[in-house]
Amino acid sequence: MILALDIGNTNIVIGCIDEHKTYFVERLRTDAVKTELEYALDLKNVLELYGITREDLEGGIIASVVPPVSTTLQRAMEKITGKKPPLVGPGIRTGLNIKMDNPASVGADLIVAAVAAVRDYPPPLIVIDMGTATTMTVVDECGNYIGGVIIPGLQVSLDSLVNRAAQLTKIGLDNLKQVIGKNTIDCMKSGALYGNAAMIDGMIERMEEELGRKTTVVATGGLSRFVVPHCRREIILDDGLLLRGLWIIYQKNL
Repeated sequence: MILALDIGNTNIVIGCIDEHKTYFVERLRTDAVKTELEYALDLKNVLELYGITREDLEGGIIASVVPPVSTTLQRAMEKITGKKPPLVGPGIRTGLNIKMDNPASVGADLIVAAVAAVRDYPPPLIVIDMGTATTMTVVDECGNYIGGVIIPGLQVSLDSLVNRAAQLTKIGLDNLKQVIGKNTIDCMKSGALYGNAAMIDGMIERMEEELGRKTTVVATGGLSRFVVPHCRREIILDDGLLLRGLWIIYQKNL
């Protein structure tokens, strides 16, 4: 079993995984001012919650899009596992052929999700990750990473709307019953949820037109569970995708 972390701009996805199963998936708030000891205590508390001890862990691995936090969490994880975890990036074997103008610039989280998707689902693929940003990654029928799009995330868009409109307040994303809102809150919810769902449906259609064929669509990320049920296109929800990708990459670098 290994401890796997995916460090995003808003949250850190944390989980334990081996070749048989994912034992848990949790999220911690990304905080650039925390020390390695504070993060080590956070990790220790989560592991204790699931009854996992240091002896159960053979090592760990990290993917990160927040460089200032990466080294801190590497040291924190070393305190927990006794081993310095590899950081997904240049020099790490992934088995993924990245056909981009600058492969080294592709985010570690996008690579990790694509690695798991290529193993577990039939290509061509569109892999959606809904976090601080909404990313849509395209893998062709040969398993090559060929590109994608980056879109402002659902929560980022909502926060921007609230911050720039004096009469609007922060809202939750649940209990929405219809597209046409009857009050300000429901109008905002509908715009956020159905608007993002329609955008994703439309982007899938346009991507498939460029590819000239239908794709398997897989979604992950903390906000995907709110949006995907409103999409008209069939989309597979897979909350453990990133952790499985980290496990695969960990095995390739032993």
